[in-house]
Amino acid sequence: MKIADGDFLLPVDKPVGPTSHDVVGMARRALGTRRVGHTGTLDPFASGLLVLCVGRATRLAEYFTGLDKRYEAVAKLGAETDTLDLEGDVVSGDDGWRGLDRATIESVAQTQVGQLDQVPPQFSAKRVDGERMHRRARRGEEIHLAPARVSVYALTVRDVALPDVRFSVHCSTGTYVRAIARDLGRALGCGAHLTALRRTAVGRFHVDAALPVQKLADEDALAGARIGPSEALGHLPTVPVDPEMAARIRNGQRVRIEASGGTSEALVTVTCGTDLLAMAEIDDGVLRPRKVFAA
Repeated sequence: MKIADGDFLLPVDKPVGPTSHDVVGMARRALGTRRVGHTGTLDPFASGLLVLCVGRATRLAEYFTGLDKRYEAVAKLGAETDTLDLEGDVVSGDDGWRGLDRATIESVAQTQVGQLDQVPPQFSAKRVDGERMHRRARRGEEIHLAPARVSVYALTVRDVALPDVRFSVHCSTGTYVRAIARDLGRALGCGAHLTALRRTAVGRFHVDAALPVQKLADEDALAGARIGPSEALGHLPTVPVDPEMAARIRNGQRVRIEASGGTSEALVTVTCGTDLLAMAEIDDGVLRPRKVFAA
């Protein structure tokens, strides 16, 4: 199966309100295909970048889910909610935020930077025993969730207009910004929850180049926003091969890459001309196809 013109990635700008699944549904109707998926969920109250995979490019989704993310967010001090956002019920809080200054908030915010063991929110898309946590939470279940190791590369306080704190975050996949707000509020001793969240980047993809959902059916806008698979996979090393080697790779066969010098790569893209052939690994100079896109 060959990656063709109808197979591409599409960065879209999700508005506040619809779920990520809703946006996928909009894209399916506008593009006239059922083969549309996304590479990372955004909560309904959040806006921003959602990277869609269209056509046979849905087979590439797994190679984008692990990319780092960037967000702009607003935390409201003084109350923690059960959902950790503005849609939940207040479960705790304190008016101690009234005595805080920007310097203190900025200092405490830096405790949320680095390698962290973060407890996921009870209301989340995380699966426990095969079921989404938010469904169990809405039934009143409270599940003990083990902390997950995440990386927050940078957290910058942009503005303080108490009780609101606007900040930006650069973090690894799997990081919950709602949990950052929760932990910041607890560290400040007053509680906090998110009132706004916007994802601005996923790896090299940026919301500035994303297609607004209302333009999904606009052919000119779509043509300007879509990204071919080879270009989208630019964050990975590329191994070009000649037609003879390409024929073997199309059949899933291993080939020796003489120029590799015995090096190893956990994951590479394999191309022949402009065609994306496969995702592969290089082990001691041997190219081992893991997922073939051309036959």
